Amino acid sequence: MDDRHSLYLAHRSALVDYAARILGSREAAEDIVQEAYLRFTPGKTPTESARQGLAYLYRIVRNLSLDVLKRRKVEHRGHASDPPFWTVPQPVETPEQTVMFCDEVRIAAAVLASLPGEIRIAVEMYRFGGHTLEGVADHLGISVATAHRHVRTAMVKIATALDRKNA
Repeated sequence: MDDRHSLYLAHRSALVDYAARILGSREAAEDIVQEAYLRFTPGKTPTESARQGLAYLYRIVRNLSLDVLKRRKVEHRGHASDPPFWTVPQPVETPEQTVMFCDEVRIAAAVLASLPGEIRIAVEMYRFGGHTLEGVADHLGISVATAHRHVRTAMVKIATALDRKNA
């Protein structure tokens, strides 16, 4: 038996323990240590001491273990738990649901059209345009409290009209 083989056999269990700590699996560690042995044995350096050989063997085990962890991470990234949104079938609305939705939109649009201009602009900017109440107030030249009151008034009128329709 050559020196490298006896060095490997003498430290095999410690190498498996070392790889198991990195990988979290004793089975995977066994595979890594066997792979490390295959990479370790071909080289023969006459001036190499046992200490250098052992350090080299540990380095091989560490690098192989880290490669396995990287591979796992890449594979896990490829198997995301949620499929892309475009692959999931969308629920199909019934004709009744479509008609009801269109009626509700028509009622909301009619209520908005009946509101005074400043209130209509405030609710459209805030609810549909994504503006803040401060932005609405600046645009209309009113206070933030008044902008809030305008939006609240419009939303109450729309909700009341929709409730009447559903009653």
